[in-house]
Amino acid sequence: MNIVFASDHPLVAHGLTRLRALETKPPEFRKSVHDISKLLAYEATSHLATSKIEINTPMGTTSGLELTEQVALVPVLRAGLGMVDGILALIPTASVWHIGLKRDEDTLEPIQYYTNPPDNNTKRTCLLLDPMLATGGTASEACKLIKSWGAERIIYIGIIAAPEGIQRLHSVHPDVPIYVGAIDSHLNDVGFIVPGLGDAGDRQFGT
Repeated sequence: MNIVFASDHPLVAHGLTRLRALETKPPEFRKSVHDISKLLAYEATSHLATSKIEINTPMGTTSGLELTEQVALVPVLRAGLGMVDGILALIPTASVWHIGLKRDEDTLEPIQYYTNPPDNNTKRTCLLLDPMLATGGTASEACKLIKSWGAERIIYIGIIAAPEGIQRLHSVHPDVPIYVGAIDSHLNDVGFIVPGLGDAGDRQFGT
């Protein structure tokens, strides 16, 4: 089963080009993250559960579909925050949970510094939001945490992935599908994606 989806949509490609460009300033960078996230979420949520309902229109009655699957957005702080608003515009009923993970720059392994586990209604489909799937350590740890909270299903949504990150996430969590804007060439010797776009958090927030 193929559970890695790299978008071929021209609007995603255009947004990625702006994200990669060195001259792109934080306001445009944030807008591109917002727009790409919405487009990727549109693809990633194509199998959410719905139920048939009857409604009245100005011209009579008809049947339609209503979203019944409960969804939670789980941005990885801080870079994942820029992905939330675009997806909330598509799924305004979604809950938002937060996970704080940062990478140890020496070991390249994740360090947890914040979590806020939900106290109820954890039986949800979780959209894990993190722009960069680099080594895969952060995504794997985030999935472990979300599963411990009782989530029924996890879908990873990111902007760019490296083959190394995809391989690691699949090896630890083979049930988690991955939706990204592009799969890049490789990681460099300090764990950054090549050609990539640099540090997504720094470029979003101007730090």
